Order: sequence, then structure tokens, then C-alpha cells
Amino acid sequence: MNMGSKALFAALALTAVLGVGGCSLWGGASKPKPAELGPNVPVLGVRQAWTARIGAVEGMALDAHVNGNAVTLASANGEVAAIDARTGGDIWRTRLDMPLAAGVGSDGRWAAVVSQSAQLIVLDGGREIWRKPLSAQAYTAPLVAGNRVFVLAADRSVTAFDAATGYRLWGQQRPGEPLILRQGGVLMAVDDTLVVGLSGRLVGFNPDNGVVRWEAPLASPRGTNDVERLVEIVGRTSRVDDNLCARAFQATVGCIDAARGALLWTQPAGGSEGIDGDASMLFGTESNGTVVAWQRADGKRAWTSERLQFRKLTAPLLLGRSVVVGDDTGLVHLLSRDDAAPLNRLATDGSAIAAAPLAAGDTLVVVTRKGGVYGFRPD
Repeated sequence: MNMGSKALFAALALTAVLGVGGCSLWGGASKPKPAELGPNVPVLGVRQAWTARIGAVEGMALDAHVNGNAVTLASANGEVAAIDARTGGDIWRTRLDMPLAAGVGSDGRWAAVVSQSAQLIVLDGGREIWRKPLSAQAYTAPLVAGNRVFVLAADRSVTAFDAATGYRLWGQQRPGEPLILRQGGVLMAVDDTLVVGLSGRLVGFNPDNGVVRWEAPLASPRGTNDVERLVEIVGRTSRVDDNLCARAFQATVGCIDAARGALLWTQPAGGSEGIDGDASMLFGTESNGTVVAWQRADGKRAWTSERLQFRKLTAPLLLGRSVVVGDDTGLVHLLSRDDAAPLNRLATDGSAIAAAPLAAGDTLVVVTRKGGVYGFRPD
């Protein structure tokens, strides 16, 4: 198997013990070499305000969480911390006794992670209060909302627990294709509805009892084998009121009305990371490193940039006039939301940016695979 195939199948996890094989993502023996970036000419002044450390996050589905000025994150070796985005200092930090597979979900008080042994672990102010075994591994960070913890597992089960006690409130299981992605999916609250990505659908649940309220398909399985038929909804998403937009892995980008579960539009798109946007535009990165902007109203492409082509990019963050993406060399690129013109380029520790950049107050926060946490602010 060539290097492209290894990169593809390293991102896949099986719900059963199966052997798979396939072709290269790039169609050749090696990944094409990215174009030279050229000198950095800062159009938008940004400075590094602080740095912090967490353990390495290699092999873990990291989803750092922001509550006010607190950024809660975790490492693959079981270190969980809440960091003050104003200073980079610890609000709290704890070490669990097991490696982690997914996290962190947090509402500012409770924080939840999933271990590699498929245990849900919940902390209150940094102190572990309970842990429960799950029916399968989870690669999506738990959702903590309404004094409950919701879990989306790899067997496509959705389970709700009482955050204070760990009491199991309800569970739902959905059938699906035998392959799933070993990366974060969609598990979020939209007003009084729990919205979950299941196969190629966004599904709205009643969070009190698990009853399905609606389903909205963004993509359908296609192809003749399990790999070709793989379809999952990936995080991050973009929500403006009831308008919720998301990506189906290597298939489509689309928007729904989350109040009714009605599909508004979909457009073909070949990316594997989530999207971000505002009331007028959506932004995403494709698997070949191109950056794309769509009109939110109808999904028509506004622009496409190949400036970062053949770099492995994170999902974007829309931050003011900038679309912010990280790459696999540890660089953070600030691009103009109007036309993708470069505004600035920020360096970290040289390891890949581990998760989509995020904003906490006036601070841009990025986390690297080596466990570097960086806070940047405008000059």
C-alpha cells in the first residue's frame, strides 16, 4: 500500500474487525509537493501573546472547547486542563490514569472525555467525579449541556447521562455502514434539540428522552465497497439562528433549517474537515489543500484558492476579516475572507496543528500535535 493509502486508512476505524485495502488519495507514489509560500508580508498585525503546554495529542480526536475565557483541552496521555485565554495560565489541570481517544466537551463546569478503553470520564472543576463504560469507542468529543452529558459512539449509538451522577438517562442506536471515521463528528445543541451526525444525515433528537424529531440527509452512501460507501458528517459546523451548515466527508457541503429539519441545499465538495462561516458566507478546506468559499444562501462558490494546495489543512475559523487555517507543518495562515489573499502567517513548534483554530475573547488559540498551545492577539 502506498503512502497516500496509508494516510487515508489511518483515518478510518472499524465497527467490526475487518480488513480493508484501496487506492491512493493522490493517485501516485507520494503526495505532491506544496508550492512555496514565499515571504510573509503581514497585512494584519498579529503577535504571540503566550504559550502553554499540554501532552502530545497524536492519535487522539481533539476538540478543544471554549467557555468565556476558558479553553478546555486534553492530551492523548490523559492530561486535561482548562487554560485562561487571557494569560495562558492554568485555571485547573488534572492527570487521568489512562490514555484518551476523544475530548473535550465542557459547559464551563463539567468537562467530559473518552478513554481509549471506551470509558466516559467526567470532571467537575478539574476533579474526576465518575466514569462509565460505553458500548463502543467514541471519536467525537462528548457534549455537555443542560446538566447532561451526551455521547456519540462508533457503533452509532447516542447516549445521555446525568452530568452530576453518571446515571444513564436514555440511549438510541442507529444502523449504518460498517466503516466509520476516526475523527470528530457532529454532536451539538440547537435550542431545545440535540443535533447528531449519523452516517450522511443530521438527526434532531429530543434531549430529554432520545425521541427523533427530524432527519435531514446531506449525503447518501455510494459506490460498490465499504470504503467507497463511507459517508459521515464531520465537525465543525456553522450555525446562524436556525440555519445549520455542515460537511459530509468527501461528498458534500450543505445547510438545513434546524427548526424543521428541512434540507435547504447541498453542493459537491471533496473535503474531510468541517466548515465555518457567518450569515453570508461559508468557508472550508478541501482534501487537496484548496480553500473554498460558498454563498450561504444557495451554496454557490464565491471563490477558490490554491495558494495552500497539497498542504494538509484544518477546518477553518472565521475571525473578523480573516479565514484562519492551520497546516501540517505547524503554520497558521490568515487569509482574507473576500478573496483568500494572505494577511499573515504565524509559526508554532513545527508539528501539525491538531485541531481547528478557535477564538476565546480576543485571543486566537491553536494546539499542535506536540502539545504546544499558542495564544495570538492582534497588534
